[in-house]
Amino acid sequence: MSAAVSQTLAQKLIARASGRAHVAVGEVVTCNVDLAMFHDSSGPRRLKPMLDELGAQIWDKNKVVLVLDHYVPAQDADAQQIVQIARDTAKQWQLPHVIDSEGICHVVLPERGHLKPGMLCVGGDSHSPTGGAFGCYMFGIGATEMLGVCVTGQIWVQVPRTLRMHWSGRLQAGVSAKDMMLHMVGRFGMNGGQYQAVEFAGPAVQALSMAERMTLSNMSAEMGAQAGLIAADETTLNYLRGVGVDPAHLAGAEQWHTDEDAEFEQRSFDASSLSPQVAAPHSPANTRDVGEFANIHPNIAYIGACTGAKLEDLRAAASVLKGQRVAAGVQLMVAPASAREQAQATQEGVMQTLLDAGATVLPNSCGACAGYGATFPEGSTVISTTARNFKGRMGPASVNVYLASPYTVAASALRGRISDAREVWA
Repeated sequence: MSAAVSQTLAQKLIARASGRAHVAVGEVVTCNVDLAMFHDSSGPRRLKPMLDELGAQIWDKNKVVLVLDHYVPAQDADAQQIVQIARDTAKQWQLPHVIDSEGICHVVLPERGHLKPGMLCVGGDSHSPTGGAFGCYMFGIGATEMLGVCVTGQIWVQVPRTLRMHWSGRLQAGVSAKDMMLHMVGRFGMNGGQYQAVEFAGPAVQALSMAERMTLSNMSAEMGAQAGLIAADETTLNYLRGVGVDPAHLAGAEQWHTDEDAEFEQRSFDASSLSPQVAAPHSPANTRDVGEFANIHPNIAYIGACTGAKLEDLRAAASVLKGQRVAAGVQLMVAPASAREQAQATQEGVMQTLLDAGATVLPNSCGACAGYGATFPEGSTVISTTARNFKGRMGPASVNVYLASPYTVAASALRGRISDAREVWA
């Protein structure tokens, strides 16, 4: 019997999907797709004409999830048409898994129990690597690749090198996964993980909740990585049991980790010394410590998107704003990432705290982050929990967007200038 071959988490997941015992970096293999997710922007309006032209059908409707989150609620006639195409096509195709106007795809997908350790998944959105937080190999693909997946249920993958981001120590209060990610993007740039699987590991990562892990995996896209992986552990399993995943489907989850003697490149960080981070316009890579931006006075504070408006993010903002009101001249906008998260936040009193502080609550959708709906007016200075701050993405080219964590956005709204939440609590 041959000795077991040491593999990274990425290699193990790809090997399983390709029906192999192991795979080597650089190999191109054909993988069976366990789940394909697309939304109202990337899905039916692009896929239906191509499928119709081929006379083809979806290989397994039970393995497809359609989420309406980008163009809802529809702001104009074009958006209404896109949304209607999605709804009509979902009925025509008889899709069993449609999540309509209930939250952002990357949040509602795991929330509905669709992701499990060991899966290989694709998504019609660049932030699909969010699924890697659950021990899945999940990555974003374009419409043509999605067509191939929909028809065949397969996709080819070139086995990537693994870049492991190892975080020791523990985060201070008021410092979050968003700060970790902005720091990494600032240090290595937006191509720092290009053509690689980035894996997040170490005591600081293991201590994070699922919501925080999702933020790390999500923003691996900002490093240019194909996937952003975190090994499955008891935190993963507890979350999945909590959203109704059959425990029988979680058996063997402990195998989805990187063997310590596998080949990977590693970068090391100390979470305990990390300060809150802020990315200046117009790139997540323009990141520096929060203290360097004290002279910036935002007129809009936006708490939204899959990287900044989950339940835990809303709690973080409320912990800063409790019993206080935002500064004069600052508009606080809150777009909870999902209806379920908003309902829980309402039950806990978190939403009332935000409303009492002066927040305007927006729909459970991608909203301003994707450049739809509540975009920002000409000349605005915005501090935002979104993942990207590219010029012209969230409004006119004159809008300047600074990226930060929910703690920092809330503190900045309170003080009327970019601020460290730890100073508010001091």
